[in-house]
Amino acid sequence: MVDRRRLLNNEEIAAGLESLEGWELGGSGDRIRAEFRFSNFVRAFGFMSGVALLAEKIDHHPEWSNVYGRVDIELTNHDAGGITEIDLHLAARINELG
Repeated sequence: MVDRRRLLNNEEIAAGLESLEGWELGGSGDRIRAEFRFSNFVRAFGFMSGVALLAEKIDHHPEWSNVYGRVDIELTNHDAGGITEIDLHLAARINELG
């Protein structure tokens, strides 16, 4: 079971990011972020649709933006006030889609 409430410490975040290709610490250390590039808008939008369905299923939603073939995603747990296991879990699932 993924813990949605407990904030991860710096060591746990660093260890989690080591296994997440393309993800890095963002903001003031309270989120993780990644950029995904696609050949066109339709492919980017298709990716976003897949992420949306996944996020809804696990009830954890990204902050994101899209410009043509680029999708920027940030994950943080607003209820907990930073990065929790659910953020790392969702990032790993997003990488499977990308």
